[in-house]
Amino acid sequence: MKDDPQPDQQTLSGLTAPGSITLDTWGIPHIRAENEADLFFLQGVNAARERLWQIDLWRKRGLGLLAASFGPGYLEQDRATRLFLYRGDMAAEWAAYSEDAKAICTAFVAGINAWVDQIVRTGAELPVEFLVTDTRPEQWAPEDVVRIRSHSMMRNGMSEVIRANVMARADASVDLLRQFLEPLHDIVVPEGLDLGAVPVEALDLFKLAIAPVSFEPERMAAPLAEAGQWRKPLATGDVVRDTNGQGSNNWVIAPERSATGRPIMASDPHRAHAVPSLRYIAHLTCPTLDVIGAGEPCLPGICIGHNGHAAFGLTLFFGPDQEDMRVYELNPEDPNQYRYGDGWEDMTVLREPVPVRGTGAQELELRFTRHGPVIWSAGTTALAVETVWNTPGSAPYLKSLASMRSQDFATFRGHMESWGVPAANLVYADTTGDIGWTTAGFSPVRPNWDGLLPTPGDGRFEWDGFYPGHRLPQVLNPAVGHFATANEMNLPEGWDQGTDQIGYEWLEPSRAHRIAEVLDTRTPHGISDSEALQCDVLSIPARRLVTLLDAVADVPHDAQALFKGWDYRLTVDSAAAALFECWWSRHLRPGLFALVTDDPDVAAWLLPGDPAGVLACLENPDARLGDEPKAARDRLLITTLDAALKDCRSMMGDAPSTWRWGTLHKGRFRNALARLDTAADLPPIDEIEVPGSDSTPMNALYATSDFSVTLGASVRLVIEVGDWDNSRFINAPGQSGNVASEHYADLLVPWAKGGYFPLVYTENAINAAAQVRIEFLPPA
Repeated sequence: MKDDPQPDQQTLSGLTAPGSITLDTWGIPHIRAENEADLFFLQGVNAARERLWQIDLWRKRGLGLLAASFGPGYLEQDRATRLFLYRGDMAAEWAAYSEDAKAICTAFVAGINAWVDQIVRTGAELPVEFLVTDTRPEQWAPEDVVRIRSHSMMRNGMSEVIRANVMARADASVDLLRQFLEPLHDIVVPEGLDLGAVPVEALDLFKLAIAPVSFEPERMAAPLAEAGQWRKPLATGDVVRDTNGQGSNNWVIAPERSATGRPIMASDPHRAHAVPSLRYIAHLTCPTLDVIGAGEPCLPGICIGHNGHAAFGLTLFFGPDQEDMRVYELNPEDPNQYRYGDGWEDMTVLREPVPVRGTGAQELELRFTRHGPVIWSAGTTALAVETVWNTPGSAPYLKSLASMRSQDFATFRGHMESWGVPAANLVYADTTGDIGWTTAGFSPVRPNWDGLLPTPGDGRFEWDGFYPGHRLPQVLNPAVGHFATANEMNLPEGWDQGTDQIGYEWLEPSRAHRIAEVLDTRTPHGISDSEALQCDVLSIPARRLVTLLDAVADVPHDAQALFKGWDYRLTVDSAAAALFECWWSRHLRPGLFALVTDDPDVAAWLLPGDPAGVLACLENPDARLGDEPKAARDRLLITTLDAALKDCRSMMGDAPSTWRWGTLHKGRFRNALARLDTAADLPPIDEIEVPGSDSTPMNALYATSDFSVTLGASVRLVIEVGDWDNSRFINAPGQSGNVASEHYADLLVPWAKGGYFPLVYTENAINAAAQVRIEFLPPA
């Protein structure tokens, strides 16, 4: 141990035997216990020590308890999240994950509660966010861990409603610019569906259910009479469903392709940036379990990492369509009845008292059809969401409690056959040299429709169970020696969606294509190569569009000069990158949408656009662009490029040689409470220049309004299988959620610059990197 610091000793009620937490130089806790119950108890203790405000807010948001702490401005968000709580059979729910899932969650929340109790008992100071909001953490129940579903990544209910509205005013070919379909598919409008019957605004309550919690002074001060004004989510609330950026990369390298002769596993999930980070890395050790890796701090176990024999990582498997929007005809005589079959069926109506700070309890009415929660109604029409969330086993990532213990690919794959949410691409590598890929996720079987539009909820369009998990795609030891995924359409060649329909909406393939380019050409492949690939910023859209300009006349001189000889890398110092991204996101895509439709609502619904659909249209212009599509395309390229040049001059000055992508494209990590007047004690985190975009392996999605980076790798892991201490990680902005901790934002600068640190695993390496050690003792 560095400088041999004396361990701190604490007695903690709830332990059955001594245990310890060793915090290393980079803020990773190495948690040791003598049995699994104590191990998950101490994981809960550590989650509360390092992320108490974050996990307490997650619980309050997910259970619909925000208004009790923050006032009437949060009452509508409580209504929204309560609609999507799991309300089914808890015995079936626990059994869906592992035989000890309930025991693990019970121990985990007991640890959280023990730490909170100790704070109360000793009078220790709470994290500063509680002081800023004048609130207190609450006690957990084991069921809280699994009943909350609304933080999961799901698809494609919102897209159905938007597509219906686009098709009502334009046509399906125009909607391909918003969401490309793979394979291309002729959309069939379900019989009886009025495409314009459900407005896009009908999604507001659904968006609010999955939105993060925002803290505006006006919202915190809102009286009960103004509670309804906060039903419409803020723009930041949409990011969890922004399918043009959310995603991940992962890959596995076989020993014969590896520079070390051992397999390599790399995984970097991409999610909305937050303070603290969405992910938390922990090491859990007891005589029967020894796992290290990343998970969400509100959940026990890990979902990305290794167990000393096998390594595993995940990305989203974007194809499975796990939601359907159901449109109902309501009984004119009774708005709580809807047509089903030949008659009227009663909704289930719940009236729940909800505590509200400053006003006392208020009653919320929640309505459900046989398909799911009602999120909108007007006149004699209602909209409900049918989702796999209602199914036992759909608590996000919790199947990892079983899969993280796997010692071989067959066992790992077996667990994935009953993995529910989110639909995932999982890669695997172990010390025998095996590498593999498997998909997982509940995928509803739709016998008579394609899932791309809302459907009448009258009984003619019903799920017929889920696609059998054992038939989902998998690969063991691919001949090419590697396998990678990046949310692209990756169903095997020859897969027949007609008989085995999985889904048609995927993320655009630029990241996947760039990763494949590198893996196919770079042999042998080492740990540093995987690090470089996770931080690769070559933009395939840039390469394709700049190449397209070569055949276009009258390209502005300044643009020609910047693009000539450019390597298409979106580095922070690149002037060409600054111009290209300004053109691509702010001018070219909006300009294309204005060209294909004169309806401003349709043009707005198409934003930000699917790069796959947009590039296909630009490279092969068709009737959507008018009678002379190629000429219209060329005019669009030149006029929007001119506009982008003017935009760049206004933002960065008249000399293009001084422009820099990093001047515009910055990570702005902000505590959610930063806007409050009482938040003076929350230290700001400096802005930082970030390379890349949402189309580069180093995903750096940004807001087009100011180029602020909103999403990217929440954590990056590169695992050398068998030589575990040579594994590497980074987690932005840092491991700790405590503002006074040195690990609150210590990893941000290295993260932005492509830096990594050791993910130590063996006892000697842990001791060498140890910074703080706490020994926990059971009561005498």
